[in-house]
Amino acid sequence: MDLIQDKYKRIIDYMRISIIDRCNLRCVYCMPAAGVRPLEHKSILSYEEIIKIVRIAAGLGVRKVRLTGGEPLIRKNLPYLVESISAIGGIEDISLTTNGTLLKKHARSLAAAGLRRVNVSLDSLSPERFREITRGGDIRSVLEGIREAEEAGLLPIKINMVPIRGLNDGEIEEFAQLTMQTAYQVRFIEFMPIGAREMWSNEKYLASEEIKARVSAIAPLVPVKARRAGPARYFRFENAPGVIGFISPLTHHFCASCNRLRLTSDGKLRPCLFSDTEIDLKSAMRSGAPDVEIERILRLSVEIKPQGHTITCGKNPSDLRPMSGIGG
Repeated sequence: MDLIQDKYKRIIDYMRISIIDRCNLRCVYCMPAAGVRPLEHKSILSYEEIIKIVRIAAGLGVRKVRLTGGEPLIRKNLPYLVESISAIGGIEDISLTTNGTLLKKHARSLAAAGLRRVNVSLDSLSPERFREITRGGDIRSVLEGIREAEEAGLLPIKINMVPIRGLNDGEIEEFAQLTMQTAYQVRFIEFMPIGAREMWSNEKYLASEEIKARVSAIAPLVPVKARRAGPARYFRFENAPGVIGFISPLTHHFCASCNRLRLTSDGKLRPCLFSDTEIDLKSAMRSGAPDVEIERILRLSVEIKPQGHTITCGKNPSDLRPMSGIGG
């Protein structure tokens, strides 16, 4: 079957699926200190509903699936979901975004079930600062989880770091230097004005070019061609085993090559991260809609996918869900 395209001729072959909105951390840039009530279990999609959606999406050309949250590893029996998705014809790649705290326990069973790769969100290498950013987290569990994932073959290990001025930007160079000793992909992501919006400000924001300049001051960077199309621009220090990526959703939009749809844990399709447009897929499924109707809704979400977003570092939208509700 031909791959599905939107009206801007972008091939949509990637679905990010949030399987839960709960998290065992409460990172300062992602969630407010209080006031966000998690969804009731009956309100989130069941594994069977997710599997059905992926099966129909695969028939339209979706080839890659990323499982996110909240923190996806706190949902029970995740290997069952991974194994079921990996058995769907057409699905070529399943990956996971996690905070890493539970990865040591689950890495091997997930790898055996068919998980290919993990992205670990890690914003400090200092135990004290990590505890501050996550409001109580223990960095030791994350570092142990990364090592276990590496040994389980969930490669390449990608570490996502969000530099925030005055909070953790003093660690940019230390994160970059990890790639001199390891094969990790360290990716610096611009601080986005969603999530805990009271935390975001222009003063705390660092553009990717500033981050890159600081990394380049350590040693010259050599461009690296990515194996897969994606939002990051990759570089490495000469002869380093790892690579450094810069993801610039605000200063260098990657909208022109966006190939993804997002499915929230409560069953809403989001054609764009920075849009409040959502299509309710769960209600259709639970009212008994046949596969052909689910396919129509998936096609509709592709059809209305915007050409690009309009969020800039000077605009702090007030109507977007927190990231924990959308999916990382």
